[in-house]
Amino acid sequence: QVSLVESGGGSVQAGGSLRLSCTASGRTFNDRAMAWFRQAPGKEREFVAVITASGSGTNYADSVKGRFTISRDNAKNTLFLQMNNLKPEDTANYQCAVSIYWNIVTYVSAYNSWGQGTQVTVSS
Repeated sequence: QVSLVESGGGSVQAGGSLRLSCTASGRTFNDRAMAWFRQAPGKEREFVAVITASGSGTNYADSVKGRFTISRDNAKNTLFLQMNNLKPEDTANYQCAVSIYWNIVTYVSAYNSWGQGTQVTVSS
């Protein structure tokens, strides 16, 4: 059974940093792109960042570009999201997801495995 477990969330002040991790178990995902999405209360789930299966390609939402960095360690089946210069509008539940493709896709329906998420709260 496939399982994705996120960790690293928490409460920080604006301008602070957090590093999220997502550990996969049940199978390896080094042939699939992986991504981070987030959802704030009362809002739609939105794409944050994606990384290709090999880790050679990445793509970011405009709102986080230059502040967030996605990476992966295929040997450890783990996905990361380094978040710097956090803003109150970054407050959300952050979920990792595994794509059905190896390359960059940003739409929700391209992802078929999801974690429960980790909460990030940024205060002003």
